[in-house]
Amino acid sequence: MKTILTGLVLLILGINLPAIAADTSGFSKIYTVKGDFDSVRDSLVTAVEGRGLKINHINHISEMLDRTGKDLGATQQIYLNAEQIEFCSAVLSRKMMAANPANILMCPYSIAVYNLPAQPNTIYVAYRIPPAVSDKTSAAVFLEVKKLLNDIIQEGISLAM
Repeated sequence: MKTILTGLVLLILGINLPAIAADTSGFSKIYTVKGDFDSVRDSLVTAVEGRGLKINHINHISEMLDRTGKDLGATQQIYLNAEQIEFCSAVLSRKMMAANPANILMCPYSIAVYNLPAQPNTIYVAYRIPPAVSDKTSAAVFLEVKKLLNDIIQEGISLAM
């Protein structure tokens, strides 16, 4: 009941909260927010760097698809804008790989931000959900990674609003 009342108050005040889009794949969590692509992307970068984390690379996915699509004869524009922010946490990565060296596959962490040509003001922000594993130590670290990614996304979206 408290959650419903809080949501109604925020709605009345005109405060936008991100909605979580259903994702049936089971491997990602996707947030949607109304706004400007550049503002949301820049706010996500700020949220990552504000935690003292270094961004390794920003992949310009939409530019790559547009460029290579021409060579392949593909004319469909999939994304209006799409970027993937790659970064790591030395603390979590070390814990993750100490738990199981095969966990190296979960690093670096990435957050994708994109919008679609038909809905330029709907911005999607997503991350890969760490796998469910039987190893309790890895599972505990994966929960920390999931929390970190969720926290960064929520902060980034709130900064963009």
